[in-house]
Amino acid sequence: MSATTAGIVFIAAMAVALAATYRPLGDYIYRVVTRETHYRVERGIYRVIGARAGEEQNWAGYAKSVLAFSAVSVLFLYGFLRLQAFLPLSLGFAGVDPYVSWNTAVSFVTNTNWQAYSGESTMGHLVQTTGLAVQNFVSAAVGIAVAVVLVRGFARKATDKLGNFWVDLVRITVWVLLPIATIGAIVLVAGGVVQNFTDVTQAVTATGDTQSITGGAVASQEAIKELGTNGGGFYNANSAHPFENPTSWTNFIEIYLLLMIPVALPRTFGRIVGDNRQGYAIVAVMSVLALASIAAVFGFESMANGTVPQAVTAAMEGKEVRFGVGDSSLFAAATTLTSTGAVNSFHDSFTSFGGGVLILNMMFGEVAPGGVGGGLYGMLVLAVITVFVAGLMVGRTPEYLGKKIGAREMKLASLYFLVTPALLLTGLAASFALPVNLDSMQEAGPHGLSEMLYAFTSASNNNGSAFGGFGANTPWFNTALGLCMLFGRFLPIVFVLALAGSLARQRPVPASAGTLPTHRPLFVGMVVGVTLVLIALTFLPVLALGPLAEGLR
Repeated sequence: MSATTAGIVFIAAMAVALAATYRPLGDYIYRVVTRETHYRVERGIYRVIGARAGEEQNWAGYAKSVLAFSAVSVLFLYGFLRLQAFLPLSLGFAGVDPYVSWNTAVSFVTNTNWQAYSGESTMGHLVQTTGLAVQNFVSAAVGIAVAVVLVRGFARKATDKLGNFWVDLVRITVWVLLPIATIGAIVLVAGGVVQNFTDVTQAVTATGDTQSITGGAVASQEAIKELGTNGGGFYNANSAHPFENPTSWTNFIEIYLLLMIPVALPRTFGRIVGDNRQGYAIVAVMSVLALASIAAVFGFESMANGTVPQAVTAAMEGKEVRFGVGDSSLFAAATTLTSTGAVNSFHDSFTSFGGGVLILNMMFGEVAPGGVGGGLYGMLVLAVITVFVAGLMVGRTPEYLGKKIGAREMKLASLYFLVTPALLLTGLAASFALPVNLDSMQEAGPHGLSEMLYAFTSASNNNGSAFGGFGANTPWFNTALGLCMLFGRFLPIVFVLALAGSLARQRPVPASAGTLPTHRPLFVGMVVGVTLVLIALTFLPVLALGPLAEGLR
């Protein structure tokens, strides 16, 4: 079997696995977030955190809870990192630098997991497990909870009640993320991923040099970092490290984990609004965009120009031999199409067009299928914009799922999509305005621009992956990227919750002969078109100066 054929089989097998997961997992999440009774373990947690499970919140109350919980999480994790030297299981590592602590705390709380440090030489076992891994769970739960609230906004009528944040947070963490992550960790341990609490081991290499090897609870963190579309890595080499991702089949499992919940959530959406066809339409849009991206990355990496790539029939620089182009291309596309940020190859070594597609994936807002929760609510906002555009074309009031899309709804949807370009382009321009920041780029010219563009795109979209070769561990970039992560996460969440509140207060409008069907192929194509046009108009100029210019020269 040729490498190309093997890659196609790998991608096809992943599609089959996700299709088989769509219905059962989506239905399971639906039951978790709509159940009226509270189990004993849930009531115990509510008492500990002081939550009033029987009281639902309006959108403003829900937003305050999200922001308060996240603010406390940032402060706690920042202090944890700074005080590491005084904590048990620190492995002798010092407290983390203030700028890196700020960047890391914001990164993990915002579900970005951007890393300006090498994990195996910076973080002890307690910080990795109690600090970083815990945020991998709860930041993912926050994203799913916000998506569920937006869906409730479509499903409910004439009310300002949208659920209880603390109930949603506990249920999603305990009954969705924790069980699946536990099973995933066990599978990864069986595949050879490390899971221990050993100290640093001094090993002698084949050349006689000494190498320090850090053990740790890698499998448990690897499972939730993928499942929660968190990203990051226990080791600096991330999911390319053999202790994190030993074989091709563990690579398959990790890609499956990072895609399974975002792919299943449209089914949950369809169940809550009472029309499964709506869920199929949303997942169809996600699938069209995802398949186009995967095919483009795989094609560009398999048909690279140059003597060496043509000799080996692919661009293998920066890719693990045990994975090859097919596995690496799927991983790279999946991790940038979601908000995961984990990598099993060096994105900086991808071809100019292949790397450009990865940047474009993040610029789409990571909606195909997107991060856990973030992908669904991003796609629903796109659907709202599409319905509004369609209404303008035919001269009638736009409606989506029985709710009118008026001026307030469109303002909130527009603000949602303006946040990321504003943060990304402002941060990029400000960084280039300071000459000292140019030293962070590995290369000058279009590729250097692509490196910095990738960094701000990743941070503003809460992805967390890096192009590689970009020196982001400076006070300026730790601060600037941290601000992009912070505002790129919570401003859109506030706009989404406000949109949910506006929709929930409406009474449903009966469908008529003029109502646009939002479950048919025509609507799927319209949403795909609106997505492409929005991104092309916004980001084409900067893409032309970076990856496109590099590829065409």
